[in-house]
Amino acid sequence: MSETSEILGRLAALPDAELVSVLRAAVAGRPGLAAVAAALAEAEIGHGDIDPPVMLDTDIADANVAPVASEQVGGAIPVPPVPPGLPGTPAPPATGGYSTSGVPTFDTVRDKVEQRFGTAQGMGELDRQTPAGRSADEQWEAREKAARERLDQIRKSMHGNDSGADDK
Repeated sequence: MSETSEILGRLAALPDAELVSVLRAAVAGRPGLAAVAAALAEAEIGHGDIDPPVMLDTDIADANVAPVASEQVGGAIPVPPVPPGLPGTPAPPATGGYSTSGVPTFDTVRDKVEQRFGTAQGMGELDRQTPAGRSADEQWEAREKAARERLDQIRKSMHGNDSGADDK
């Protein structure tokens, strides 16, 4: 008994979509539970209006639920495609830099990139004008100069070793 209540507790803690997938797996291949499998196949978790829960004393005539099936779930009643718009109505114009299908236009993307580039460039210029920015530039230049001098020393020492090896 405690094992059954533990299983029920775990099932109750699952989100709806996961519970439906667990139930589908549990009733798969069981002819006696075909009605449960059919109900699970028609369940649309998170889509549309949610009907009130079916209780043991619920009368089917009170449910006012019309059977809906689609070819996607193996039903016999095909669901017609959603029309793109009513006949005779013009397509809504692209507004706010987006097409009617929700894709940003090229001009909008280009403007955003240019704005971000300009902002980054301006922030760099402002940073260099502050005392901390000037100090960082001076430190960078001093390190570059020291690196060039050290590289020259290494090259001279390498060149000196090469000529010494030829003398032997």
